[in-house]
Amino acid sequence: MNNLAYNTYAQNNIGIESPQKLIEMLYEGTLRFNMQAIRSINNGDIEKRTYWINRSMAIFIELIQTLDFSHGDISHYLNGLYNYQIKLLMEANIEDNTEKIEEVNSVIKGLLEAWRETTKIAE
Repeated sequence: MNNLAYNTYAQNNIGIESPQKLIEMLYEGTLRFNMQAIRSINNGDIEKRTYWINRSMAIFIELIQTLDFSHGDISHYLNGLYNYQIKLLMEANIEDNTEKIEEVNSVIKGLLEAWRETTKIAE
């Protein structure tokens, strides 16, 4: 599961422009997977709910593994934030709780927006 997210996107998007684009795609993938998980919860499909939540958690695990802690406090902050998102997703899976998935989506949307702004400035 460690490299599931990266491998999936690398296989499907051979021409990735940059590592910055990959992060953006991982955030977007999390949002897509979470929406599928919500749909599965609403449909009462336990198997698909678990599948989509596991895919989303795999992305967070990949994001954690790519953190460079030599860059100071931001990496430590993101490590804690990503781990908390995994915790919320695990709880959502156990409890059939769409609100916890929506909470994760809210965080990811904020991160995605900030990431896009940051990478736009760096270009």
